Amino acid sequence: MDKSTDIRVDDVRFSYEDFRYRTPIKFGGTALDRVTILNVDVAVRTRAGKTARGFGSMPLGNVWSFPSKTLTYDQTLAAMKAVVERIADILRSSTEVGHPIDLTWNLEHQFLKAASEISLPPPHRGRGVGGEEAAPRAETVPALCTLVCASPFDAALHDAFGKVHGLNCYYTYGPDFMSHDVGHYLGKDFKGESLDRYVSKTPKAQMPLYHLVGALDPLEEKDLVKRIDDGLPETLGEWIHADGLTHLKIKLNGDNLDWDVQRVVSVDRVATQVQQERGIAKWYYSLDFNEKCPNVAYLLEFLRQVQSHRPDGFERIQYIEQPTARDLKANRQNVMHEASKIRPVVIDESLIDLESLLLAREMGYTGAALKACKGQTQSLLMAVAAQKYGMFLCVQDLTCVGASLIHSAGLAAQVPGVAAIESNGRQYCPAANEPWAKSHPGIMRIQTGTMATETLTGLGLGATPA
Repeated sequence: MDKSTDIRVDDVRFSYEDFRYRTPIKFGGTALDRVTILNVDVAVRTRAGKTARGFGSMPLGNVWSFPSKTLTYDQTLAAMKAVVERIADILRSSTEVGHPIDLTWNLEHQFLKAASEISLPPPHRGRGVGGEEAAPRAETVPALCTLVCASPFDAALHDAFGKVHGLNCYYTYGPDFMSHDVGHYLGKDFKGESLDRYVSKTPKAQMPLYHLVGALDPLEEKDLVKRIDDGLPETLGEWIHADGLTHLKIKLNGDNLDWDVQRVVSVDRVATQVQQERGIAKWYYSLDFNEKCPNVAYLLEFLRQVQSHRPDGFERIQYIEQPTARDLKANRQNVMHEASKIRPVVIDESLIDLESLLLAREMGYTGAALKACKGQTQSLLMAVAAQKYGMFLCVQDLTCVGASLIHSAGLAAQVPGVAAIESNGRQYCPAANEPWAKSHPGIMRIQTGTMATETLTGLGLGATPA
């Protein structure tokens, strides 16, 4: 390759935007009604002296990436903002020169180390089983949380790299621009392989969209306490009609079997009625327990009961997101082999590196959820590994909006084998999407149950002009 294409960071800037959700969304038992968006702008320079700026954006999903029993929402959000400051400082002082994947790959250990040194508020003291005062357990910023904080910086680097070379970034993942093969990052199984073998230069024309049926979301008119009356749909039936939906992601509790079964039964009953009215014969579900299932036995019994109550609805289940605890090493008994014989079981929260992917496969997971909020670099490398190992692939979001949604859509549309893309920002935070609707109408407005991704061919990540 021509080393003159390499970049270094000249400048880093970031800012925040705060939004209230239109309606609350439930994550792992916590009802969330707001979001803070991190926007990042970087300036880069090639060895040959060419310059460009890149943009990246991502919700700071602290409830998802930093669940805590001792720290408040504001405290975990403050911790994430402290991590953001550290990452920005590391990038500003870095002398690394290379492809964006190399920059992030070489600096990620510094990001993680800096995050681990963030001082967090002391946890509350509690009572032990015998009534004695239990020693508080100090918390540290989770690796997943650090990945979320770093992701818009990484996105901005990829965006800038494409723009400085006058290309969409998916044209820059081959040997003309990258010094290393995939084996450099993923080991001997990938020696000699080029990243561009595993991604497409041009996006799919359209992608099926997974609409979220949250645990708090009304299914029918009788479920509405009070209408919002803002012109958007409010019940599941209204959403299906308005957006032409064919893919529904159903949020479940994982610790209440009867509720979980009945929720799927109810969703399938409503969806069946509406789809028959529309003349639609095929539609699909994905299931998300947010890691709350105590074990695989719970999941297997859940599937048995759903099949008994709604056999057609059971057949519509396309895949299951990570049903049990995210700490795989501490919960090696939570194997998924039996469940994966029934449907693909996808690793999500646990997926932070190749080691976690390999452990998940060993424990019976057969799919992987790619997420832009874990970084473009990591998502691409995990996409390579998942394809190499024959795993089911999907792209999930973190209620991505605006530029982060465009980033996520591009990932889904240009990684072969991705089944569909989740996008729920239009449901819960439409105000953050509105400024982007004119430039990217097919991403922000859904009419036929699909996202129009064929337009994602602009420079860099395609969200903002050069």
